[in-house]
Amino acid sequence: MATTVRRIDYFHATVKDKPGEAFAVLSRLEDEGVNLLAFSAVPCGLGHTQVVLFPENTDSLARAASKADMVLIGPQKAFIVQGDDVLGALADIHHKLYEGNINVYASNGVTDGRGGYGYIFYVKPEEYEAAAQVLGL
Repeated sequence: MATTVRRIDYFHATVKDKPGEAFAVLSRLEDEGVNLLAFSAVPCGLGHTQVVLFPENTDSLARAASKADMVLIGPQKAFIVQGDDVLGALADIHHKLYEGNINVYASNGVTDGRGGYGYIFYVKPEEYEAAAQVLGL
């Protein structure tokens, strides 16, 4: 598989930090046919968690959230990278960004255990278009 880099929109919502909340959010989205490319959850204050949703289709997420009375913040912009898990794969991406004087201020990645990987990274909004250009998007 060749390495692909794509623009991606993401949204976040705040939920109560209690057992079953991720299941509730994810099952509502499943019921509405929303396909997520990525999902993250992090604590955000006492008793709350921020869920971050990276939908394949932003319109389907918006419709599902509306039906579930879920308040979404976004869309915000990031990049998603997918490809073969080869030595230096992330270094190549970061080298291009470095040469363009673009700072990655947050990122998450994972291998799939079968030789592939996924990586999401964030740049400042004012650097988003420059990053896309540096990456050939």
